[in-house]
Amino acid sequence: MPLDGQASSTAVRIAGLNARYRHHGATAVLEHALRDREVGRVALVSSFGAESVVLLHLLSVISPHTPVLFIDTQMLFAETIAYQKTLAEKLYLTDIRRLSPDPAQVAMEDPDGTLHQFNTDACCALRKTEVLERALSGFDAWITGRKRYQSGTRAEVEFFEADRGARLKINPLAHWTRDDLQDYIINNRLPRHPLVAKGYPSIGCAPCTSAVKPGEDPRAGRWRGTEKTECGIHVVNGRMVRISAKEAR
Repeated sequence: MPLDGQASSTAVRIAGLNARYRHHGATAVLEHALRDREVGRVALVSSFGAESVVLLHLLSVISPHTPVLFIDTQMLFAETIAYQKTLAEKLYLTDIRRLSPDPAQVAMEDPDGTLHQFNTDACCALRKTEVLERALSGFDAWITGRKRYQSGTRAEVEFFEADRGARLKINPLAHWTRDDLQDYIINNRLPRHPLVAKGYPSIGCAPCTSAVKPGEDPRAGRWRGTEKTECGIHVVNGRMVRISAKEAR
């Protein structure tokens, strides 16, 4: 199918899915993503960050053998690495795939680990977005934890979105609020990321994440002091923002 025709077909499919599940909850959306043969091969992409435990717990109840893609940028907080191991054991997730950037490419592009200081887009592309793109090549859809309340750039997030080509992106928690998340975590007695108690409601790589003050946007601590709001793995307001290291330069 020509590219334009494929995009049009995917758009129609996504519009139908969003209309069908408009009044459904996260569990119904997640079950559909995992059980509908038309969706194809599905993986969940998780940062094992501040709110990740909710979606991971839902997955563990519905389908604990589903592949979970975890990108270790090699610049994560030590607490995130420890938290990932804790959740894997507690939730009995059996197929967590820890992905890392290509060592040779890192040695060439960021030999001293300072790329993030002068080109955050290139650093994200090298250590995260290109790693994810390679991993997703074997899947037809991927599940994310994006939610509308997180920031202005995510205010219109829907359950189903287009990714590259005919690939789908599913956001089961799109309409959840912060209170919904907190209630779920408390009611299910789920462990929190250790940095949450220290003022980190959104957690990425250590060099580019800071604590958030009361009243600030939950993602204010990500790339603080810059105009950057996304790492580049998502579509924002219908615009593809995932870029390669070459494009970032």
